[in-house]
Amino acid sequence: MTEGNFVDYVKLFVNSGNGGKGSIHLHREKFITKGGPDGGDGGRGGHIILRGNKQLWTLYTFKFKKHFLAGHGGDGGKNRRTGVQGKDCYIDVPLGTTVRNSKTNSVFFEIINDNEEIILLKGGLGGRGNWHFKSSTRQTPRYAQPGEEGIKLQITLELKVLADVGLVGFPNVGKSSLLASLTSAKPKIANYEFTTLKPNLGIVEYKDHQSFIMADIPGIIEGAAEGKGLGHYFLRHIERNSILLFLIASDTKDIFQDFKTLRSELIKYSPELQDKSYMVVLSKGDLLDKELEREYILEMKRVFKNIPHLIISSITKYKLTELKDELWKILNKEYV
Repeated sequence: MTEGNFVDYVKLFVNSGNGGKGSIHLHREKFITKGGPDGGDGGRGGHIILRGNKQLWTLYTFKFKKHFLAGHGGDGGKNRRTGVQGKDCYIDVPLGTTVRNSKTNSVFFEIINDNEEIILLKGGLGGRGNWHFKSSTRQTPRYAQPGEEGIKLQITLELKVLADVGLVGFPNVGKSSLLASLTSAKPKIANYEFTTLKPNLGIVEYKDHQSFIMADIPGIIEGAAEGKGLGHYFLRHIERNSILLFLIASDTKDIFQDFKTLRSELIKYSPELQDKSYMVVLSKGDLLDKELEREYILEMKRVFKNIPHLIISSITKYKLTELKDELWKILNKEYV
């Protein structure tokens, strides 16, 4: 998926349907010239319903359609006939979509399951027909209720990327290069910070026709949890990844300090992220000679004792097969 097609934040205008009017009708037929009231109820208006769709990965379609209106209920008829129910309006969204009130920013709900349906706005109730209002003292009521109006609302959809593996690291550590090497994704790659401004997704082919989804999350900087740079915009995508792959460049001054800073920013943003499984990878291994690589291996064994770790190179494909094996093990809980 190209960066230009990845849309993860949109505002929509939604309106549930109006309820139909109740009928004012008096029963009339041959030999019955003064029948009682038999006006039927109006039909309810259509609901606005959001539905999860696992085939969708972006909110891109909402760039072109931002207004959604459910059908109005039909009016009641004679012989107590209820009006037609308004047509519900279904809005399909990717899994991991949060729905907010644009005015108050409060969260309504989150869609995380395929085919999950949640009513956002109920349609207006249909008005009651005049037969409901007859009594011993009012035998021919000549009024009925109007239908309720539908509800108008502006909502905000926010997408949190749903992937098996999320790449986490500072800018320009090789996340996009790794995604391009392991998948058929074609992210923008350049030797400067913040080349990636929106997440990129790719499918990693594994053994026996198995696969998993990898997401390249835009680079994190220190202070991101407080909103520095585009911190909150980036960090929310990490919440929905099954495991995290911390990527640290081999030309860093301090591997462990980089890792601590990255992990600290995640936990400050959302304490729940500290419970996610993860792996640490030193990228740009092609910049290391054999002696320096051995030193790094020893240091990583010491620093990341029980944490899966590896040195790789996306350019030369060095250890990428081993990386896929390790990620597959973590995804399938083979690590204790």
